[in-house]
Amino acid sequence: MHKGRAHERLEARLGYRFADPDLLDRALTHSSAVSPGKRIERSYQRLEFLGDRVLGLVVADMLYRKFPKANEGELSRSLNTLVRKETCAAIARELDLGSELNLGESEARTGGAKKEAILGDVAEAVIGAIYCDGGLGHAFEIVERLFGEHIGQAGTERADAKTTLQEWAQGRGLEPPLYVEVERTGPDHAPMFTISVQLGKFDAVTAIGPSKKLAEHKAAERFLIREKVWRETI
Repeated sequence: MHKGRAHERLEARLGYRFADPDLLDRALTHSSAVSPGKRIERSYQRLEFLGDRVLGLVVADMLYRKFPKANEGELSRSLNTLVRKETCAAIARELDLGSELNLGESEARTGGAKKEAILGDVAEAVIGAIYCDGGLGHAFEIVERLFGEHIGQAGTERADAKTTLQEWAQGRGLEPPLYVEVERTGPDHAPMFTISVQLGKFDAVTAIGPSKKLAEHKAAERFLIREKVWRETI
């Protein structure tokens, strides 16, 4: 188990220094690295539970303030987009959390440090650890900084772009949109995906994102804007 300031470089990337470094260590510890009798106490599972709720509150507050004309349904769709595992995993990659994880031998051997589900979970656990260590004010500040760009990209009107595009296609008697991975670039811990959305006889639209899901949503959004289903700006 890491001790002391073993995660000092991560603290620098977070912009937060833990009063209790053990909280951060626990947030980075997968259950596979802990004996069965200590998994509740020493793995990130409880902090993930807490961080998920803190993240939801902070993002909901940010959306409420950023989009004063959005209705409840639009805000809910944006919230669901921004707190889903894919977005959390993208944040984890930006922070390079995979290199800091404490994994059991089997999980490490099977690429646990790169798994979307684990990265998403550990991002939430780190948020929970910051909340426990420094309170809601610090957690709010860090979540706002880390998720701010993603909130700007999503927007309330465009939070559910893939569903909107599929419904638009169905309304015109077309087959569902097809999302194709065109290219993957960058290192394993910070990949970038180029996704093309193809629909009927329309020209394909491509977009780039830190995960396939985010790139797909961005491509769908661009398609909707091009066809004037959505406005360029909210």
